[in-house]
Amino acid sequence: MEEKYITLAHGAGGRQTNELIEQVFKAHFANPEFTGDDAAVLTPGPGKIAFTTDGFIVSPWEFPGGNIGKLSICGTVNDLSCMGARPRYLSCAFVIEEGFPVSDLEKIASAMEKTAAEAGVRIVAGDTKVAGRGQVDNIFITTTGIGELLPGVRTSGTAARPGDAVIVTGDVGRHGCTILLARNEFGIEAEVGSDCAPLWHTVEEMLEVAPDIHVIRDATRGGVGTVLYEIAGQSGVGIRIDAEAVPVAENVKGVCGMLGLEPLYLACEGRLVVFAPREKAAAIVAKLRTLPYSKEAAIIGEVLPDPAGKVVMTTAIGAQTMLPPPGGELLPRIC
Repeated sequence: MEEKYITLAHGAGGRQTNELIEQVFKAHFANPEFTGDDAAVLTPGPGKIAFTTDGFIVSPWEFPGGNIGKLSICGTVNDLSCMGARPRYLSCAFVIEEGFPVSDLEKIASAMEKTAAEAGVRIVAGDTKVAGRGQVDNIFITTTGIGELLPGVRTSGTAARPGDAVIVTGDVGRHGCTILLARNEFGIEAEVGSDCAPLWHTVEEMLEVAPDIHVIRDATRGGVGTVLYEIAGQSGVGIRIDAEAVPVAENVKGVCGMLGLEPLYLACEGRLVVFAPREKAAAIVAKLRTLPYSKEAAIIGEVLPDPAGKVVMTTAIGAQTMLPPPGGELLPRIC
């Protein structure tokens, strides 16, 4: 069958636009709230809602373990989940480069459909624009999400307390390492797949064990190290981590060793950093290890009253050193 490509006419609002919506987006996103009108009409829950938006630009758009479509759903679902909010509705806006294959757009829409179904969220509205060749890199996606806050759950970057345990929900740095290798700029061959995953059900299970969790944050662009510094600054506390306790896959360690990169500063797209009362930490980790996206969860450190805003790392030989603060340009740049 002859390959079809996105043309400027697909973004002009006429017949071709309607065909694209019907044949690709509506075909994958249809649900009772999905609309072709100017806005979706939704029924809010009785409590508070969480609301977030995020843009996704990744090169290459497809990588081992996922593609930009899966990433766009996971990113917004996970942002809602970190606030203790059950994801309910998403909208998505596409900016597509002229000449992009329609079959590839189908792959992206299919990944979004599958990931949204897994997370239990509905895509209810969207928008499509087509840019001229060279104006965008294949495809950009922006997703906006609404979630319902669970009763009694209050998580915030300002809520870390001295004595809290610091938990990561799995091995770190895999997404950033995957994107770096997928660009084939260094000639390194290693089988590394992205950790990209929707984490609402992971968060839901954690909150059943410990509804008083203080902080949940997904370690995306700047990785776990950046999250630790963000929380230390927002909460006005110190953080001490044990380098040996941080789970890192052996293939990621190997790539980082060759390139002089720190896995703590490589992006994750399926890992959470959790600050919880010390007495609940063991039970949280035990529950996480029973779940599909957190089998290597670990306690990696603790919160201290000082040095406020700083992160100290205990090395393999028992020495303590300051974890270098995140720089202005994190590698690899993923968006």
